[in-house]
Amino acid sequence: MRKGWSRRGILGASGAVLLAAGCSSGPDGHDDDHSGGAGPADGPDGALGANFNEDAGSVTFEELRDLRAGWLRGFVPLHELPDEVAEQAAVEKLLAAHRDGYGTVLSLKFPFGNRPVPEPGSAAMAVQLARVDKVLEAVLDSVDVLAIGNEPFIESLPEDRRSGALNTFYEKVAAHIIAYRRKRFPRGCRTRLYMGALNYLDRPHELTEATARWLSFVRRTRQLDGVDIHPHVSSPQGAQAYLDYILPRLREDQKFLVTEFSLVQLWKQHLSDPVPAGFARKYRLPQDTPVWQLIVEAIEKPMPESKWRDFLSMSPWFEKNKHFLRNQVSAFRRTGRLAVATYGVSQATAMTKDFGPHKQPWLLNSLYSNRTVERSHDGRPARSYGFFDDFRALQREQDRRPVRLKSAPT
Repeated sequence: MRKGWSRRGILGASGAVLLAAGCSSGPDGHDDDHSGGAGPADGPDGALGANFNEDAGSVTFEELRDLRAGWLRGFVPLHELPDEVAEQAAVEKLLAAHRDGYGTVLSLKFPFGNRPVPEPGSAAMAVQLARVDKVLEAVLDSVDVLAIGNEPFIESLPEDRRSGALNTFYEKVAAHIIAYRRKRFPRGCRTRLYMGALNYLDRPHELTEATARWLSFVRRTRQLDGVDIHPHVSSPQGAQAYLDYILPRLREDQKFLVTEFSLVQLWKQHLSDPVPAGFARKYRLPQDTPVWQLIVEAIEKPMPESKWRDFLSMSPWFEKNKHFLRNQVSAFRRTGRLAVATYGVSQATAMTKDFGPHKQPWLLNSLYSNRTVERSHDGRPARSYGFFDDFRALQREQDRRPVRLKSAPT
């Protein structure tokens, strides 16, 4: 078990990594604002894209064209790399999207939820950095945004978050990527770097020394364009807490990603509610049928689109929030600091497995209701109620394919 940190220890560990990344503390011991020569100028600005997470096969380019999306995001687990990284599903999908003119975002996922993160200089760290290098070789100067981390504060042990080991690991990885990019692309690189992604910033007890150190590192590392956040919240107001926390802690020239966001925590609160009385009467269901049971039945036998739409529109908890996507993206854009937000495209297989009253109902978020609703006669998946139309309406001319951005200084 690693010992807890002191303030001096935190600053010392951060300083060593930042020096390796080409950053330093100011002469008075405070963070310098290293904004010159780097940052998000001419990078993505307020774009809204589609997200497939790890399930690259869950969305087709035909579906993306139907959505009018110009950006695509996924993540790659670093422990699942084939010999040819370009053939890894998420990487392959994003490289194909890049060739087709899409803006692309790739997140690096380091799954350490059941084992300690490697210590710098260890053999285990060398293995992780070698895997990182394989991904960098495949994607640098092709993908537009590389997020260093997926959900590090969830995909790690509590002890590593408390001790500072988690921060040290990611700081080392970031310094390594920055050095690799500078060496390979000394005159600039298409791929911009963000640290990602922070969760639960709407919960005061999750605002710890570790999250503060995370943002301090981002702020003082001039080669980082900003930070990623994942506001999966229980109310439409919940995402504002994320912005209130991160924006004052970033440099003015830095932006933020939102590679995942949803009201999934709100949907979960209503899984044990009875289905709406009017819906039960219309479809001759027992009045006490819980929401989760109806969803299970839809998974087992997808229902007509009209029935699924009735279920959602007659449920007050969904109907009054059917424009969450539209309203939240508008709020992100109003800050003037949004780089790219991406939203889940499809109901993936993992969302439906063992569904019950305690399952996270991710499938209520998706832009396509492809696993709970019957497909059309031509095989197309059903468009989601509310979210699909709003997603299309939020697409702007400047975000359409082909996406062309200036290279980032390295």
